[in-house]
Amino acid sequence: MTAVRAALRRHLEQARARTEVLTAIPEAELVAQHSPLMSPLVWDLAHIANQEERWLVRVAGRRAAVRGDIDDLYDAFRHPRASRTGLPLLDPEAARGYARAVRELTWQVLDRSAFDDELTREGFVFAMVAQHEQQHGETMLATHQLRQGPPLLDAPEAPRVATPPAVDRVRISAGEFEMGTSTDPWALDNERSAHTVFVPEFELDTAPVTNRCYLEFVEDGGYDRRELWSEAGWAHRIEAGLQAPQFWHRDPESGWKRTAFGRTAPIHPDEPVVHVCFHEAEAFARWAGGRLPTEIEWEKAARWDPATGRSRRYPWGDEDPGPEHANLGQRHLGPAVVGAYPCGASPLGVHQLIGDVWEWTSSPFVGYAGFRAFPYREYSEVFFGDGHRVLRGGSFGTGDIACRGTFRNWDLPVRRQIFAGLRVAYGTGDV
Repeated sequence: MTAVRAALRRHLEQARARTEVLTAIPEAELVAQHSPLMSPLVWDLAHIANQEERWLVRVAGRRAAVRGDIDDLYDAFRHPRASRTGLPLLDPEAARGYARAVRELTWQVLDRSAFDDELTREGFVFAMVAQHEQQHGETMLATHQLRQGPPLLDAPEAPRVATPPAVDRVRISAGEFEMGTSTDPWALDNERSAHTVFVPEFELDTAPVTNRCYLEFVEDGGYDRRELWSEAGWAHRIEAGLQAPQFWHRDPESGWKRTAFGRTAPIHPDEPVVHVCFHEAEAFARWAGGRLPTEIEWEKAARWDPATGRSRRYPWGDEDPGPEHANLGQRHLGPAVVGAYPCGASPLGVHQLIGDVWEWTSSPFVGYAGFRAFPYREYSEVFFGDGHRVLRGGSFGTGDIACRGTFRNWDLPVRRQIFAGLRVAYGTGDV
């Protein structure tokens, strides 16, 4: 298990390094509530440590609580995000000290774990906690995007290509494929278990929808054409006053610009559009003559290898993502242009299915047949139902441990602060 321990340590360290970057900001910014949709960043910091303490120190390590008196404060289901600034939260210095103390105990538990029960087998619970921290890293990044004021984060620009390839369609033939997983030791409960699904033939765009294409929709009156929107989508468009993706602004002299992490610049035409809600994505797809893919179609496109008939872990194969495969891990603070990751393409030539932007699907978030909540209901099961839509593929803000071909994200169809875009499918969608 030496290699497993080393991999877990690396993922936990990567997650913590990103947490530290996201919270290495002035105290006033840490404790402020930048949006009612998000927690103050200092809450996330201590919540990450509290989750780690609960599962790794107390449960896996069978050790006494470090701070058993604050569990209620950092229970995400007890206090809505908008109310958390009114709680007696740990101040930034105390939150950082708490996180350090928990992490020192985590290393001891990891070094001594026998990986001999269901929770710790092959390091599952350690990977679960690393994924939890990486997911909160993306949530904290979204909070940074929502805050007002000068930039606090910096990163190299995402890769560019001289001539981005034209977006085309590929045909994905009818047939069965294996969806989900029963063998990935770090997969979470909603990804399980592997099951065979028949998928009718459909077509899929080879790249996510770009700003260039989305701007055509905007300028063609897409936000004012009732026939493109579902009943719920139109009602939300009217209520929220939607006219363009979030953070887009029209300059009367220089055209459309986008503000990202405190910096405003002209929208790049060849980057995937980001910060659109499900309703906007659905309307665009209808305008384009297609529809959103189901999550079954998305996963087949991302994992199915027509040469072998086998489902891969990722579009490019089974190896973990590297910087040549996908835009993940907050290495960059925005999407890369289409065609920037040819090494990450699927065997059918579909690009950027992993990283850059989450992609909305038409599917509600439900459990697979035989679903079993593990190790707690509040990760997945309490969100099942028609109210949430599934997103796939990860974004530039997603850690690589929290993104794979089977990974399922979900959110309310009105949410736009997440790093979400779309890809268009064509065909009946009857799966």
